[in-house]
Amino acid sequence: MENVLEKYAATPENPKWESIVARADELYRQDGDMRSPFLRDYTRIIHSSAYRRLRNKTQVFFSPQSDHICTRIEHVNHVESISYTIAKYLGLNTELTRAISVAHDLGHPPFGHKGEKFLSAISKEHIGEDFWHEKNGIWAVDNIELLEDYNKCRRNLDLTYAVRDGIISHCGEVSEDGIRPREEAIDLADFQRPSQYAPFTYEACVVKIADKISYIGRDMEDAMHLGILDPWLIEELQDTLSEVLGEKINNTVLINRFISNVCENSDGERGIAMSPEIKEAMDLMNKFNLKHIYRCERVEYSDRFFKLVLEQIFSLLAGAYKGWETFTELKKIGKFYPMMIERFIEWLLVYTDMKNTDINKNRVVFDITDERDYKKAVITYMSGMTDKFAIDTYNEIISF
Repeated sequence: MENVLEKYAATPENPKWESIVARADELYRQDGDMRSPFLRDYTRIIHSSAYRRLRNKTQVFFSPQSDHICTRIEHVNHVESISYTIAKYLGLNTELTRAISVAHDLGHPPFGHKGEKFLSAISKEHIGEDFWHEKNGIWAVDNIELLEDYNKCRRNLDLTYAVRDGIISHCGEVSEDGIRPREEAIDLADFQRPSQYAPFTYEACVVKIADKISYIGRDMEDAMHLGILDPWLIEELQDTLSEVLGEKINNTVLINRFISNVCENSDGERGIAMSPEIKEAMDLMNKFNLKHIYRCERVEYSDRFFKLVLEQIFSLLAGAYKGWETFTELKKIGKFYPMMIERFIEWLLVYTDMKNTDINKNRVVFDITDERDYKKAVITYMSGMTDKFAIDTYNEIISF
């Protein structure tokens, strides 16, 4: 039913409103600014460096030569479109779904989920904590991404609680019982694993299901375009799902059916939900993609290379740690790796107490005298790299 969740929307009438729009620090304002809190978040996100870099980060297929294969930035834009349609129909706040959607994957490292896996192994070994892109996304928008204010001073993004919550809670399975928001505005640092807590808003619940809808059909479409999926496999899947999805399955059909079904089955009792038949079809397609796309031999050929690149970059940068003498040590090895070291030093200075406070008004988050802090800085820096920049950095390391 249209507007069935309107009374739960993220608006000033919502009892959660003060928590929903809370920020760590008050944002600077200019006279005449007509934007809502979430539209301010949206524009801050799409002007951030992390958002721009998404266009050169792997979604599923590494370094596609075809311009028509999905990258990470296309994926977040697809999620934005799908979540907007669902939220508008249900009467929810579309400005909030747009902001969460474009931000939800900002924490992804280079090389997609395989890069996330290898960086997590490095993180566990050297600093004792898992690396997962949802939590890294919060770390990035809270502490790393900066924008200039009206005085040309660089400051933290300071996004609303609702957008930050949507970033860290966007992953996880969608159950047949639907997705309903939690009541408490918990400290988001309490998240110790993906999908540990339900999202705080219905809008974030919409983004969570839109994320699934956006990639199931598109990943199949890309795999067919690249010749990875045999036609008979698609025909077999179509025969299995024809009673639920119709005789012909393509991304257009799937997105339409999934969106319509969510809109028809969501309400205040079930939350954001699908019918059992469509939910089962989505699960079957997920299993199909896992077997025939994500774990196929052709996709996995590059895994060893990703692991080598990330381990070598970390080893070189982490090995330069010398307490207060770390910057001196970095400059010593900079004669061999000028591009790599110059950019890392420039980046690192911004987030330590050695920064230029006349230009950078952001939070200090790394203590250069603490070895664990320094290694976390290296991991954070690496997580922001695009695929191409990580490979260029590795190539500089091995070149003479």
